[in-house]
Amino acid sequence: MTKPIQIRMSGYGPATTCFSRALKFIGDKLVAEFGADVDVKYVWNVMELGYRAEDIIWLVESGVLTLGYQSSSYLTDRIPELGMVDLPFLFRDNDAARSAMDGKLGKFLTEKVEERTNFRVIGWFENGFRHISNRLREIRTPADLKGMRIRVLPSDVQARTFELLGAEPYKCDLTEALAAIKAGTVDAQENPLANTVTYGAHKFHPFITLTSHFYVSRPIFVYRTAFDAWPKALQQAMRKAVQEAVAIQRNDTVEEERAARKAIEEAGGKITELTLGEQAAFAAAVMPQLDDAESVYGKEMMRLAAGR
Repeated sequence: MTKPIQIRMSGYGPATTCFSRALKFIGDKLVAEFGADVDVKYVWNVMELGYRAEDIIWLVESGVLTLGYQSSSYLTDRIPELGMVDLPFLFRDNDAARSAMDGKLGKFLTEKVEERTNFRVIGWFENGFRHISNRLREIRTPADLKGMRIRVLPSDVQARTFELLGAEPYKCDLTEALAAIKAGTVDAQENPLANTVTYGAHKFHPFITLTSHFYVSRPIFVYRTAFDAWPKALQQAMRKAVQEAVAIQRNDTVEEERAARKAIEEAGGKITELTLGEQAAFAAAVMPQLDDAESVYGKEMMRLAAGR
């Protein structure tokens, strides 16, 4: 009797998040098609097992897990090209961002990741546009960020963005960030509203400003050594299930953001929406970084980001 192919999928959030539900969708599709030939199990949140959120990367790359996801910023030290999609105000809206990640830009970045890791990248979840929450004061201008210590993803590009905005960026893993937010050793953090609520930051940060400064994707990657050895039918089924799950996950983010906004308001949080002029002031403050982007990443990458 042939042993079933083991498939272990994991993330770093509760089972209720759109990311975890997407993993369950993928697993259900595989079980429905292959039955006892596959053995699918889940670890919804590796942090509950004592791991750091960033450990998802090595857990999959070494084969401990089969499939995981992580914000692309966590890979910028190994794949510098991913730093380009950390640039502030790169995409005008969700449609432009999704089109780029589903098109030539996403294909280019997938190739770069696969060149330097033991992954197959088989899709891109949407983490979405990020906003600032803080414990000190309302933010309406870059000057309001002056001297504020803010947790950012482990990305030099993101750190530079907040330096230009006048803040003091602190790069760290999510595990450390959550402890620092609770202890008050960081003043601010930036995330989509859904993440801000999922990880409880809104309980400590009464001020939220809808800056939409970064759009971040989460690559979905599998352990290449195992994946490439699977029967072609299973490989194809996994890719198809992931693409369907991505479409569902992206739709779900809209409702999760709406629910998160309600949760923040019910917790007594103040949500600040910027005027067009105020938003333009943030974009102007980081313009030196955008001006340098073409020389750092090249005309071709900038063209791909613009969807051309």
